Amino acid sequence: MDDAAPKPRDHAQLRERIAAVVGDKGLIQGEAALAPFVADQRGRYRGRTPFVVRPADTAEVAAVVRLCAAARVPMVPQGGNTGLVGGSIPFEAGEEVVISLGRMNKVRDLDAANFTITVEAGCILQQVQAAAEAVERLFPLSLGAEGTCQIGGNLSTNAGGVHVLRYGNTRDLTLGLEVVLPDGQVWDGLRGLRKDNTGYDLKQLFVGGEGSLGIITAAVLKLFPRPRRTAVAFVGLAEVEAALALLGRCREASGDGLTAFELIPRLGLDFALKHVARTVDPLAGRHPWYLLIEAASGRDDDDLQGALEQVLMTAIEDGLTQDATVARNEAQARSFWHIREAIVEAQKHEGGSIKHDVSVPVSAVPALLAQALPLVEKMLPGVRPIPFGHLGDGNIHLNLSQPEGGDRAAFLARWDEVNHAVHDLVQALGGSISAEHGLGRMKRDEAAARKPAVEVAMMRAVKRALDPHNLMNPGKVVEI
Repeated sequence: MDDAAPKPRDHAQLRERIAAVVGDKGLIQGEAALAPFVADQRGRYRGRTPFVVRPADTAEVAAVVRLCAAARVPMVPQGGNTGLVGGSIPFEAGEEVVISLGRMNKVRDLDAANFTITVEAGCILQQVQAAAEAVERLFPLSLGAEGTCQIGGNLSTNAGGVHVLRYGNTRDLTLGLEVVLPDGQVWDGLRGLRKDNTGYDLKQLFVGGEGSLGIITAAVLKLFPRPRRTAVAFVGLAEVEAALALLGRCREASGDGLTAFELIPRLGLDFALKHVARTVDPLAGRHPWYLLIEAASGRDDDDLQGALEQVLMTAIEDGLTQDATVARNEAQARSFWHIREAIVEAQKHEGGSIKHDVSVPVSAVPALLAQALPLVEKMLPGVRPIPFGHLGDGNIHLNLSQPEGGDRAAFLARWDEVNHAVHDLVQALGGSISAEHGLGRMKRDEAAARKPAVEVAMMRAVKRALDPHNLMNPGKVVEI
């Protein structure tokens, strides 16, 4: 099927019917007002839409979907529009109606005894975190866009972030969902149960489905005890291989309380020091690689800092690491995390950047870097690789900044070619070409080409069964 969705009969007539459902507050029109909803933040995709619908509740979502389905008008569900693979952007043909969930931002229930929170899809991730913290609980999903991304988008993309090592992806944090199906029916699966062995786990079709099977309108999410103690360290080392041994030691010493184990290359730190205010190098010397390590405990009497110091002291004595420091207070811990966050921002100031969001088994990370770095340097002479990210769960963002003084457009024109070569290595190591960003439009076809034929056939069968007219975010994730 072509990327362009089927032609609707009459957008104007449909708009009038939808306006009768959602009112003036629920409809956005006009080129300037629509602009934020039709472009992605990296500037790779810019589509068109006749109008944006902003329903206020699930009943309005269902009514809008029924109207669109009756008119055979395709729909693009959208949260905070912070995605990185074009999954929430309409196509250029301008036939799809964007359904934005931002007005649905209520916390419906917070059951501290059950360690669950029930939230609507439009809740900002930070809002969910704050609601949990108010009752001495933790919602552990944490990522750079948490001040703007919405929980519905996090669910739809199975977002990862910095705490996957301890708590898992969004999929692992989800107990139940409420979903509007492509025909407008509402599935109420809002169950706060840890055990429910009554058939297929249907919610997992929609977590990570990127709105291609239905629109998530609410969710029951897991909460955890709020950490009472945390310890954060910044470590310098000569080679990535040593990090694996250190990872095992840290997990054992913390009672498997390790929450983050982030890899940072020296060039990434240099970029951050150069471009982002308040970035300070925590160590005296220069090292090829760094680790940002965090451990947490729900007990006030846990001496995590002491345990981490002992592990790192022994690691230095054994030659695993070259230097290390453990944060003495919360301000210093924040300064360590500021470095990790600044690396993302700093790359924007160094010209074009070709991105990779890949994962391999944790044990294969050194092999990935040993093969991928010389490969990209050969393909792109003068390229400046910034491989960083979630070493603890095997997810490395192998970002490539253009050569100094190079031509930005010519460099970015190599994006697909370089991606394909890196993804070949990732596949050979048993990895994934999309660890936490999803497939969207960017990786849809490549994923289909790399997956076993039977797996693609199953995905298409699910899509056809739930969305036979291909109206729900068509052309994303899997093509039928």
